[in-house]
Amino acid sequence: MVVCFTCRLSPDRREDENGRRGGALLMQALHTVQQDDPDLAGVQVQEMACLFACQSHCAVHVRAPGKIGYVLGRFAPGEEDARAILRYAALHADSADGTVPYARWPQGVKGHFIARTPPEGYVCT
Repeated sequence: MVVCFTCRLSPDRREDENGRRGGALLMQALHTVQQDDPDLAGVQVQEMACLFACQSHCAVHVRAPGKIGYVLGRFAPGEEDARAILRYAALHADSADGTVPYARWPQGVKGHFIARTPPEGYVCT
């Protein structure tokens, strides 16, 4: 999973009162949840500047080789949303092609999907 560490804190704020961006706070929350929950510790989390999802603060890209990927956003940069993101990412990793049945989605990711991305090397025919 890739986390935008430069994302806004919220639709109307870039940073918190200490000058920290929402994406950086989300990254911190993801690491905290992983330390507290061994079942989620195996999800690889990387960061990069700007996923170009600026209208959807606290954006992440859930992806894996050979699988459909998903860009999600509009999260609060705290542990509750971080846990939902990591649970979804773990389900994605366990899936054959990146498709996770809706019934298995954590409640915290529902309504947060922005885009679906094709697997690497996919060419439309």
